[in-house]
Amino acid sequence: MSLSRKGIEDLKLYVPGRPIDEVKKQYGIDDVIKLASNENPLGASPAAVRAIIEAASNVNMYPDPISAKLCERLSKNLNVQPSQIMVSNGMDNVLLLITEAFVNEGDEVLTCAPSFDTYRISTIVMGGKFKTVPLKNHRFDLNALADAITEKTKMVFVCNPNNPTGTIVTKAEVEEFMAKIPTHVIVVFDEAYYEFVDNTEYAQGMKYVHENRNVIVGRTFSKLYGLAGTRVGYAIAPAHIMNILKRTLAPFPVNILGQAAALAAADDFEFIENTLKLNRAGKEYLMAEFAKLGFDSSDANGNFIWTDTHRDGRELEQKLLQRGIIIRAGYLWGFDTHLRVSIGTLEQCERLIKTLKEIL
Repeated sequence: MSLSRKGIEDLKLYVPGRPIDEVKKQYGIDDVIKLASNENPLGASPAAVRAIIEAASNVNMYPDPISAKLCERLSKNLNVQPSQIMVSNGMDNVLLLITEAFVNEGDEVLTCAPSFDTYRISTIVMGGKFKTVPLKNHRFDLNALADAITEKTKMVFVCNPNNPTGTIVTKAEVEEFMAKIPTHVIVVFDEAYYEFVDNTEYAQGMKYVHENRNVIVGRTFSKLYGLAGTRVGYAIAPAHIMNILKRTLAPFPVNILGQAAALAAADDFEFIENTLKLNRAGKEYLMAEFAKLGFDSSDANGNFIWTDTHRDGRELEQKLLQRGIIIRAGYLWGFDTHLRVSIGTLEQCERLIKTLKEIL
């Protein structure tokens, strides 16, 4: 008899981006840049750093169990009640709590592939049946996703913008999709990168929260605000959904430093604008330079670019590592010639292009 829960031993481990110190040690180099994990190249919000320092003297105390001040702050922009927001230990944990709250053994969970792997992991942990339909032109195929729903389907994940491809689905597409969703299905909109989207046709899931649908919207402080290391993610949902979801929340899910940092970062508008400005400039530069190299890039709506190099992506990844540049090769998602490249500072982007030209 196996000691593990059914299905656990079949899970493939999540593969994170390589840590900088590990690459330095392996290749014996000091100057390493990381363009693999979609982190904020400007670092953290300065206001958040100051808040962390100020809050550090209180780390002997348990944190607020519901992040009340942060929920109150978020509720003002979201036009919902604070009770409709749940803050937890990063977006990954929020997704796990969602499946814990709603997915029974044998329930079907749908998404498009490739997308964020936590959907699969959290479903299998709960004994659910994870099913996917392929992306269409690297975008979520909402028509195919809707057609795949059965009476056994409990949940559908829509990653918008999608990770790893950076593509979005539009308001019209989502409206048509939501019209097909039966009442026994919960739709989870993963909007970890929504702040970076400039396209006016982008569809935010909050519309359906306000309509009191069976919808959950997930967001994070890891990307725009530069707080990936503090692990602060949150979910927004109608009251009838949130009343169930919060029952899975651990007693003290977000530490004192994370709560203080997120609260300060939410109002650091100068840092937010600088991040968005840098991201737009870096995206424009990389998209143009990738095209000159003969790469074909998908429409980029996050803080990363998904590009087809028409070469062995794993080999390119290794050659870049040897030169102190960490990126993500597409073979992890089943695309052997693709790379996912985080948008860094202009200096980092220029170094990447210069190094790629040397390699090629």
